[in-house]
Amino acid sequence: MGNYAKSEPTHYLQVALPTPLRRVFDYLPPKSGIDFLRPGIRLKVPFGPRKLIGILIAITAKTDIPLANLKRVEQVLDEQPIIPKDILELCRWVAHYYHYSLGETLGTATPTALRQGRPVAQQTRKLWRLTYPNAEAPSHIARNAKLQLAAWQLLKQHLKGLHEPMLKSLGVSNQTLSALEKKGEAECIYENLPTLHTMPQSILHEAPLTLNPEQAHVVQQILQTAQQFQVFLLQGITGSGKTEVYLQLIEQTLKAGRQALVLIPEIGLTPQTLHRFEQRFAVPIAVIHSGLNDNERYLAWQKAVDYRVGIIIGTRSAVFTPLAKPGLIIIDEEHDASYKQQDSLRYSARDIAIYRARQANIPIVLGSATPSLESVHNAQTHRYRHLHLSQRAGQAKPPSIELLNIRGETLQAGLSPALQQKITQHLEKGQQVLIFINRRGYAPTLLCHECGWVADCPDCDAHLTIHRQPPHLHCHHCDYQQSIPVRCGHCNTASLFPVGAGTERIEDFLLSQFDPIPIIRIDRDSTRGKTRLQELFSDIHQGKPAILVGTQMLAKGHHFPKVTLVAILDADSGLFSTDFRGLERLGQLVTQVAGRAGRGKLAGEVIIQTHHPESPVLNRLVTEGYEVFAKTLLAEREKLSLPPYSYLGLFRVECKNQEEGERLLLQLRELISQFLQYNNLNGPLGVTLLGPLPAPMEKRQSWYRWQLLISSPSRQPLHTAITFAIHQLEGGTQAMIKLARKVRWSVDIDPQDMM
Repeated sequence: MGNYAKSEPTHYLQVALPTPLRRVFDYLPPKSGIDFLRPGIRLKVPFGPRKLIGILIAITAKTDIPLANLKRVEQVLDEQPIIPKDILELCRWVAHYYHYSLGETLGTATPTALRQGRPVAQQTRKLWRLTYPNAEAPSHIARNAKLQLAAWQLLKQHLKGLHEPMLKSLGVSNQTLSALEKKGEAECIYENLPTLHTMPQSILHEAPLTLNPEQAHVVQQILQTAQQFQVFLLQGITGSGKTEVYLQLIEQTLKAGRQALVLIPEIGLTPQTLHRFEQRFAVPIAVIHSGLNDNERYLAWQKAVDYRVGIIIGTRSAVFTPLAKPGLIIIDEEHDASYKQQDSLRYSARDIAIYRARQANIPIVLGSATPSLESVHNAQTHRYRHLHLSQRAGQAKPPSIELLNIRGETLQAGLSPALQQKITQHLEKGQQVLIFINRRGYAPTLLCHECGWVADCPDCDAHLTIHRQPPHLHCHHCDYQQSIPVRCGHCNTASLFPVGAGTERIEDFLLSQFDPIPIIRIDRDSTRGKTRLQELFSDIHQGKPAILVGTQMLAKGHHFPKVTLVAILDADSGLFSTDFRGLERLGQLVTQVAGRAGRGKLAGEVIIQTHHPESPVLNRLVTEGYEVFAKTLLAEREKLSLPPYSYLGLFRVECKNQEEGERLLLQLRELISQFLQYNNLNGPLGVTLLGPLPAPMEKRQSWYRWQLLISSPSRQPLHTAITFAIHQLEGGTQAMIKLARKVRWSVDIDPQDMM
């Protein structure tokens, strides 16, 4: 490096690269100059011995890097920016807020195809037509070339031309078309793909439903701010018709010539959501979720950029989808923990969506029957506008809820005799029953009755779950599997018994007790395969008597009008969680599962089995509802200075040598403490530190895990302390850097999972 022109360069390029380093990198412009370079284009650059594809962030007149150390951009991959200006700005904010590499943040936000350097898809399609449309017969096609003659006749009937997919569907091959082109009988032109500007004016397939007064009021309130940023917290009880509100808001957004982004928490909800939207709307809809292959995600992303879709429906990662004309963002089930990414870039899709809405100056609707305590607090402090739907739509009534005391009862696969009797009564009426337990597999534990030995995972601090289909022991944390032993691994006796019940064991028991009633199990194991979940839902929607057994997959947003009895088998586990969010999640889960009952014309009933029927938490939830329950939890959080009355950052360390993780965090805590004291940021109103402590699951996948928690009543001191800590880990003393490189460490802003 060194044979440059004598005059010093006047411009430098700042490039974000897909590396974990939290910085951009300076490069010399390509020899062709900078005239056509714009932020958001892709550049191929040398990076050590490798060639990487990065994103141009800025063109500057200064650099802190010695000229002799600068390398030159090797290739410009785009003529126009592939990342719009607003998404580039969004990613810069995300990288800054979550203390993450900008290059890897951009990697999260863009389709794999673009990260790999593939050319941007041309927004055109092939149209074939006759070269001489007025000719009565072809001049250069032999009489025995029947396929070519047939293709010519077909094009003669469509003088404006036919698109390639249509020709293929009519039996015309590419080989035949190429032959016609070579003989000068047909030509291929490229036509721009249609945008929403050129699509039919009618945007509806079917008329909207008539709103009840509450729904109409909510729609009116939100539409009043359609041209400005406002966060609406739409709290509607299960079955209150939130989806119809969404549909009518989207209708008005489309009529205004704008796009709507709808986020849902689970892939399992995508087909039913898409079906509902396609029934209502005549405009194109794009779907984005992790179940798509790279090409499918890329095409959906591109359609949104080019304004070829009016509605984008997706899970967490869809929050980064560029919108040509943003008009509305909806987050359904906004409380759901799956909106928080739990590895790599640990972002909250809900919070990023709110930033996007502010950025685009559009309204955003956070919908839930059980909103997060953070959102309830923001509504109480008037940062969000709080709207309510307190009545079920149509003729449906809220279900009755009963706490069933199972102390001293003989349980069969977790079901009490009283519950079994209730199940029989509902089935005899031709109705459906839903049994919820948040535990898959046959049983959570294999226990030796003689010595108390338990089958544990060798790599995690967790018991192995027993599965019967096929028979094996399985760790749900690291995926370790082994065969089921015949004898105890400690005392060598054959006294091994399953303890507890999972979905498989409950299914087996119900099959033996209620045959020939169909038992439909829905969990991660039973829904493997692309179409399996939809097949199971189709069976449920036939409306015949059946028992549904499932995990959280059944709790979120599903509409089963023939389900009249919901049974929750293990609500007590949420009462004793080590996570301060445990009670909040218990309340959300119980309310959401209970909401599956009585959503049609038939009355619903909910039974919650518990060993603690006197629990004030459960009783308040059952008798006074989620809103009162949430306010009680908020009062407790305020006394303890827990979120949302404080802000958290969590340093996680994983190490093979248990002592190294603790030693690193002890040294880091000492440095942070000194920094806080020097800058007067410590004390009860400043930043406080907790730890280092072992994670609740100390060992996972053979890695020991340690945590250091940082909290503050305001964001700025928290982020200042975290920025300092990261600098120490990446650029502090040699001893600190050396120790940090021996372990895996990460930082989690606003952590939702303390495990």
